[in-house]
Amino acid sequence: MVFSRANARDSNYEFHNEVPTLMVLTKQELTAALQNEVRILLHLASKIDRNKLDYRPTAKQRSTMELLQYLVVMGPMLLRSIKAGAFDMPAFQAAHAEANASNFDQVLALIGKQSATYAELVGAFTDEDFRGEIDLFGAGKSSRGAVIVNLVLGGCAAYRTQLFCYLKSCGRDELNTMNLWAGVDGAMPAPPPAARSANSEAQ
Repeated sequence: MVFSRANARDSNYEFHNEVPTLMVLTKQELTAALQNEVRILLHLASKIDRNKLDYRPTAKQRSTMELLQYLVVMGPMLLRSIKAGAFDMPAFQAAHAEANASNFDQVLALIGKQSATYAELVGAFTDEDFRGEIDLFGAGKSSRGAVIVNLVLGGCAAYRTQLFCYLKSCGRDELNTMNLWAGVDGAMPAPPPAARSANSEAQ
């Protein structure tokens, strides 16, 4: 379970004690959230023009292909490091080198396998693991649960948004919020009548 923590006071409002509060996510919910990121990423990847895999917004940014290769290793390797309590740079570099040697179809297949990998990795965490504090990159201690949500789950959302921006820059003008956040093709839902009326008055 991924827990939040809060300050609790006694009845006289004189003492402050940090106590565990209700859980934020169960292990099943966390696994499902990560698996949903895999699904959305693969949906967006299906929109890539293979002739534009070398596209990069600026000279020092990752290309579309390099971004996907990085996403093969980012989530799973960070989860392994979080479980261990220390970032394993040699293992990360070795996994990244292997991903860099993969072609587009192989990369998509590797990303597809992450759904099972996330279930296995998250399933190995105990409640004590999630509550245990680590300092993964020297920025101060946080619970493993918080690091997973902020770094892994948040990172997945951030990098798929980057891919979405790449796609838009490459001419996929038909893609919209439904593609980015729901991982489906579809028109944006019409605003409710009150919102349409307000927009009309504003114009």
